[in-house]
Amino acid sequence: MVSSAATLTVKDYKSDVKPTWCPGCGDFAVLSATYKALADLQLRTERVVIVSGIGCSSRIPYFLSTYGIHSLHGRALPMATGVKLSNPDMTVMVMGGDGDLFAIGAGHFPHAASRNLDLTTVCMDNQIYGLTKAQASPTTKIGQVTKSTPYGVVAKPINPLLTALAAGATFVARGYSAKPKLLADLFAAGIRHKGFSFIHVISPCTEFNNTYSFYDAQVTDLPADWDKSDLQKALGMAITEEKPHLGIWYETQRPVLDQVLHSLEKETKPFDPNAYLKRFE
Repeated sequence: MVSSAATLTVKDYKSDVKPTWCPGCGDFAVLSATYKALADLQLRTERVVIVSGIGCSSRIPYFLSTYGIHSLHGRALPMATGVKLSNPDMTVMVMGGDGDLFAIGAGHFPHAASRNLDLTTVCMDNQIYGLTKAQASPTTKIGQVTKSTPYGVVAKPINPLLTALAAGATFVARGYSAKPKLLADLFAAGIRHKGFSFIHVISPCTEFNNTYSFYDAQVTDLPADWDKSDLQKALGMAITEEKPHLGIWYETQRPVLDQVLHSLEKETKPFDPNAYLKRFE
């Protein structure tokens, strides 16, 4: 560990384990943006925990010098919940893919968002199961032929941004692996935000799915006058957008779960339910 007086740089967050993704994978940019965001915020490596599930993207904890937990498939959020509630001063990031977070892990996502846990959750969405070699994921488009859908996908794809907004996330953003500076800025903003931050990252799988040129022709920035406090507008955009919009979609503040729960330890007895409920007003 470096001296507490030293200025941390990107290399201080790199572990000795080299990334093992396929050449061109969008997750390289996510890892790089994570290094950059942590360095910009000057977060001590021993005060950061990266929690992941299973999948290509979930290898990320190995490549950072912070604490890391490579947990069970779909269980990164409950694992991170335990870490944050027991260590509220730690910065906790959850890193997963569209399959890990919105298939087997989908049951945990709305609860983490609605409870407003102080977690920064990053979804690397390549619209495919890359680790197991190209089966359809929850975000694969209707009609796409994959190894698990030889006649084309028939299920309507999950909309990660809409899901996060509707579930009660207090910070919702979208980035793109081909725009690394924006991605690092979004990660830093999500970490600074006190509450449940969700950052949807378009992260191409050049081996089995869409390429950068495919997304380059689609992505666009949110309007310059976008009001990130307008939840209704954000929900409407998430439902109707034809091209993926990048930037901070929504941000608000409300009581954070770990702070509320730890403050209960200081409550006088007998327990006053009215005083407790006032915390959420």
